[in-house]
Amino acid sequence: MKDLAIIIVSFDVRNRLDECLRSVFGSCDVSLDVCVVDNASSDGSAALVRDRHPQALLIESPHNGGYAYANNLGLRRLGYGYRYLLLLNPDTRLGPDDLARSVAFMDGHPEVGIMGPKLVREDGSLDLAARRSFPTPAVAFYRMAGLSRLFPRSRRFGRYNLTFLDPDQTAEVDAVAGAFMLLRPLAVEQAGLLDERFFLYGEDLDWALRIKNLRWKVVYYPGVSVLHYKRESSRRHRRRATQEFYRSMRLFFEKHYAATTSPPLRLAILGAIRLRGWLAQATVWLESFRGVEHWASLSLDRSSGLR
Repeated sequence: MKDLAIIIVSFDVRNRLDECLRSVFGSCDVSLDVCVVDNASSDGSAALVRDRHPQALLIESPHNGGYAYANNLGLRRLGYGYRYLLLLNPDTRLGPDDLARSVAFMDGHPEVGIMGPKLVREDGSLDLAARRSFPTPAVAFYRMAGLSRLFPRSRRFGRYNLTFLDPDQTAEVDAVAGAFMLLRPLAVEQAGLLDERFFLYGEDLDWALRIKNLRWKVVYYPGVSVLHYKRESSRRHRRRATQEFYRSMRLFFEKHYAATTSPPLRLAILGAIRLRGWLAQATVWLESFRGVEHWASLSLDRSSGLR
């Protein structure tokens, strides 16, 4: 039995995917199989995998069915005959011993169903998504009202990203980021695959909640530190990504909290999510419009000889 089955979902991040695969295949002291699921990229990602990384199993999806859909394709293809399963984003880069240390942690903690490492941004800062609480109505309200930003050290208001915790201490949490999510196969068999109604966001939170409900622990483990460039794909498709973020927020609430929320509060929460979504979409549109306007003015200046 090999140590790891690694599923990497790629969408228009060819260069980052190449870096990620190089780091994966450069890992020490682990046996692994890698499955790259290409979500109908248009940048030659699939050709790169075939040409430069033929040891990886490549699945070319004929359409972009979303993150959960693509990961499930990989999980079904590789199966559960491994010691551990790893969902890994293509915009991550691993150190040579990161996988071995992750496997060793899971070996020493049989009660853990999911482990996530310390995710570090390019500037060395912590990726706050590395450890999170579930977005209950109260936690989501603190976040949307800006209280989590004003009082990051508060155990009440800082629960969304657990900003009151020491980033260098191991902690049991509600959820870790799907960018690097190491799972025990038995926990996945018991909970089932990712919910494909979530297109881009929220599927990792939903999975963690389902697995925790089966009495498995979810642990943030900073003994492994992984570089995460973050949003490499969604940055290129901001309108769709913004739309899906708020759709996933609404879906998560309806799936897990709506039934136990009073009707007036339920309507207020859904209305707030919808309003925030509209405002976010408008912001993206305005920024896009200003960008087009800016480049048009530069082109006009050049053509008129002003620059």
